[in-house]
Amino acid sequence: MAKKVLIVDDDPSQCRCMAIGLRVEGFEVVEALSGAQALDGLAAEQVDAAVVDLMMPGMNGLEMCRVLKERFPGIGVVLTSAYHLSQRQLDLAGIGHAAFLGKPFTMRQLAGKVR
Repeated sequence: MAKKVLIVDDDPSQCRCMAIGLRVEGFEVVEALSGAQALDGLAAEQVDAAVVDLMMPGMNGLEMCRVLKERFPGIGVVLTSAYHLSQRQLDLAGIGHAAFLGKPFTMRQLAGKVR
């Protein structure tokens, strides 16, 4: 059974590209264009991992990661951004064990982080 991945990115093109790339890599994908939309969708969908963009209006990526880790402690989270963050910065932000992938990245790199 394929792992199901939630992609949260306010840029529809980015969201779609990541979804296509992860589907090619064998994942099932659920897309959301905002943190609020993602949380609404998670009421009906169960996912194994989430790929979350850092810079989004409304609920930003760090806030989204905190909510995901609080409500769904077993979910794996990959935070993406053109702004590079160290693991120490992620730890200080209080988002728990989240992986970071700096943009630009390849679909192979993304799939590797999700796995």
